[in-house]
Amino acid sequence: MGEVHVSNHPLILHKLTQLRDKGTEQREFRKLIREVSLLIAYEATRDIQLKPRRVETPLATSADGYEADESIGLVPILRAGIGMADGFMELIPNVQIWHLGMYRDAATLQPVQYYSKLPDEPTVQICIVLDPILATGGTAIHAVNLLKGWGIQRIKYMGLLASPKGIEALHQVHPDVPIHLACIDDVLTEQGYVLPGLGDSGDRQFGT
Repeated sequence: MGEVHVSNHPLILHKLTQLRDKGTEQREFRKLIREVSLLIAYEATRDIQLKPRRVETPLATSADGYEADESIGLVPILRAGIGMADGFMELIPNVQIWHLGMYRDAATLQPVQYYSKLPDEPTVQICIVLDPILATGGTAIHAVNLLKGWGIQRIKYMGLLASPKGIEALHQVHPDVPIHLACIDDVLTEQGYVLPGLGDSGDRQFGT
């Protein structure tokens, strides 16, 4: 089994509770998605490689510091992953973003891709797949397959919630992909919903 990182940060737990609340309105829900994603992104980027950088300060001629030595690409799954990308960009504004459009077939629970526009050649060293809920794992597996086929070898998955079955499914196919989450929910229904969950995050973000 690959790496699974579940945050127990008090701010994430507090905001996740608000996200679960069916009384949370659309505007507040989107704000919370952004905020929780920013906090999880802090953990997911902990191992980014650095290189030395020397700068001048207002009080000294120079100081030794660091800057990122790896470029990051975000891959939000349309449409629910959009709000997560907003949060990530508050932390690291100069990330590159490519959207993948997929929906889950209601009968087979398999992902159906309807949009992808990756460049011909990779332009980043790390890709982070963004999708609020890792349910059956099918969408995440398909996204990672695409990215590895494109030539990216360092890939992470970042979500809010996951089922144990979704985690197991992703790591059976891609054990090298770390998973970063706010919480693991125990129940995955036959219809592919994670419980207690937080509802359809796409609908709740965009009011549809």
